[in-house]
Parts: sequence; structure tokens; C-alpha cells
Amino acid sequence: MEPTDRIDDLEARLREARDRFESPADPPDEDRAMRILREGFGPTVWIYVEGRTGGRMVQFSPEEFSRLERLMNEWLALYARCYGAEIESEATLRTAAEALVETHNVRDVAQLLTNVPSRTDERNGDHESG
Repeated sequence: MEPTDRIDDLEARLREARDRFESPADPPDEDRAMRILREGFGPTVWIYVEGRTGGRMVQFSPEEFSRLERLMNEWLALYARCYGAEIESEATLRTAAEALVETHNVRDVAQLLTNVPSRTDERNGDHESG
């Protein structure tokens, strides 16, 4: 599957996820947050990682790169809502990709990029942010 087709698929998944998303009554909803990371954020970043480190180097068009970065940030915003936080993420795709390659942990990358849940709250056993 070509990158453009994969991006189209992730955009459709994001639309569906946003349409059916209801903020948790008692945040956090960590299971849903992880599902969002595994099904949306992670695959979005991974398209870029594969294009840069896979068997063949992919030259993303400016439009493809912009779409990937926008999608990644929208997935992060949806992830944050699972914790009761409203954010406008402006993370860079390259930063997310480097962190994912280094950590191999999509949750750690999302937390690093959004500060949701905040590390202070997590150390105190309180997952609420904001």
C-alpha cells in the first residue's frame, strides 16, 4: 500500500474516531487512550519512520508530509481528551518519529509530546491533567 493510500485510511479512521468520541464521564479512560495511540497516532508516525528507515527511502510530497503531521497532532488531541484535557498539539512529525524509534513506546511518546498525563500527576498517582 502506498503512503498516500495509508494516509487516506488514517484520515478516515480519525474521522470515525472523532465522530463517535464522547468525553469520558470520569477521566481518565486509559484503555481508550491506548487504543487511539495504537490505532491512529502510532501508525501515523510509523508511516514516516518506514519512509525514512525502511528498505526504500520514500520522498513525501509537501502535501503528504503536512497531512501526516496534521493527522498525528489530531490523534494526540483525541488522546488527550481521554484524560479530560483539551489541547492543540503542534508537535513535529520528526520529533515524534525520533522519540518512537528511541523508546519503542507509543504511550511514552504521546506523553512526552502532550504532557498528558503530566509526569507530576502520574508520579502522584493522579492522572487528571489540565
